Amino acid sequence: MTQIAEKAKSKRGRKKTATYSKETYLNWYEVMLRIRRFEERTLMAYGQQKVRGFCHVYIGQEAIAAGMTSAIRPEDAVVTAYRQHGTAISRGIPTKACMAELFGKSTGVVKGKGGSMHFFSNEKRFFGGNGIVGAQIPIGTGIAFAEKYKGTDNLCVTMFGDGAARQGALFESFNMAMTWKLPVLYICENNHYAMGTSVERTSNVQDIYKIGSAFDMPSEPVDGMKPEAVHEALSRAAEHIRAGKGPYFLEIKTYRYKGHSVSDPAKYRTKEELQEYKDQDPVKMTEQHILDNKIATKEEIQVIKDAIKVEIDEAVKFAESSPYPDASELYTDNYLQEDYPFLK
Repeated sequence: MTQIAEKAKSKRGRKKTATYSKETYLNWYEVMLRIRRFEERTLMAYGQQKVRGFCHVYIGQEAIAAGMTSAIRPEDAVVTAYRQHGTAISRGIPTKACMAELFGKSTGVVKGKGGSMHFFSNEKRFFGGNGIVGAQIPIGTGIAFAEKYKGTDNLCVTMFGDGAARQGALFESFNMAMTWKLPVLYICENNHYAMGTSVERTSNVQDIYKIGSAFDMPSEPVDGMKPEAVHEALSRAAEHIRAGKGPYFLEIKTYRYKGHSVSDPAKYRTKEELQEYKDQDPVKMTEQHILDNKIATKEEIQVIKDAIKVEIDEAVKFAESSPYPDASELYTDNYLQEDYPFLK
């Protein structure tokens, strides 16, 4: 076993989790499988040049999105980085709208203007999809400030990768959030490599959750390959935040099976290391757990598989048949200062 995989396993511990209902397990499985099949078709469409530009898929990290669905509320806000298709889908944005956005079509979730990196839905409380590394951290902190200002008990889940954990904006946001006790749940999705450089090569602090201790912020590592562990950690954090105690920081240890983007051959890691994490595949392991513990039958699992196959096929057909945005859309949905002198 490689050093990274061995360390990750020891941190996660594989401790026995609580018992969850059949409905919860099937929901987790459905969310993960929907994301996996969506991302697989995204890669296929990219190879056919139907999807262009930057594209970062979520394959391998699906348990985080699944566990989050059961731990937070629909009215809570979520903001994340550009590897965000899976998170957006888990928030309830339809796969048709997501696929059409990847195709650059007017029926996309942001009218074909955002592409892979910039999904957004005010209705689903999903605030991106942000392309600048670490920029979403102060954005999420500001959303949390707004929730406190309005007197709600909503929180803002602010997600970023291990690479963004090195940005100065993180430290400034942590300081502000703790000083003002803002209702923000910071999540580092640590897939170990940022763009392609390992955590070991970028920081003396390799356990990223320990950064929170500099601000007296409650912080802990989480097994990101199991939806149960993600659900439990987020539930604890959400309870802490809603009690008015301020922020919480989770380092969720996960692994992306594909490269940083579609153009990345991922030669910085070994095939053996990749296989060790594939042996922990959250989709396959959850399915096996459901069957081994007789939570659901093979037939019930097959119904989910068949329905998702139809759904993703229809999403691709919808994207292919949708029109491109009209050129006039260049002038809509833009901020405009009417009295700006150069506009006169």
